[in-house]
Amino acid sequence: MLELSILGFLHEEPLHGYELKARIQGLSGHIRPVSDGALYPAITRLVRAGLVEQRTEPGSGAAPRRVLSLTEAGREDLRTRLRHPKDIEISDGQRFFTVLAFLRHLPDRAEQAAVLRRRQDFLDTPASFFYRDGEPVRAEEAPDPFRQGMLRIARATDAEERKWLTETIGSLED
Repeated sequence: MLELSILGFLHEEPLHGYELKARIQGLSGHIRPVSDGALYPAITRLVRAGLVEQRTEPGSGAAPRRVLSLTEAGREDLRTRLRHPKDIEISDGQRFFTVLAFLRHLPDRAEQAAVLRRRQDFLDTPASFFYRDGEPVRAEEAPDPFRQGMLRIARATDAEERKWLTETIGSLED
């Protein structure tokens, strides 16, 4: 997801590492903090793969800064990642949000809708945080108010997400 975020933000405009890190932190840092030890090796991998270019510009202080930009190969790699998200990127809510943050960079509306349909299909599968005898436990069946809270919040979020998916898929297919 870190590489997807890097490619996605650089698709929008060239950035230096500090700006890129701040944007990634804003997107998912409260859940999965981004360390320099993860960010800069990921940037190096993308540069070596020819997906990102670096150039040095004068900094606002004394030190020069490296500005990162997306190559055409990087743009195509981003579109491929968006067209074919991994199953975990569909089923994990935070990872799916990262895909959503950049899905507009996929120019084909039918391909955008196909990604959203995959999420919709995932949500149609009965699931719970807790199971009893192989069946999902509903909020009303949970043994304490804390698990009831988890399940009620998840149900409300799920309902709103389903509504949004239905509306958005419909508008993409019009």
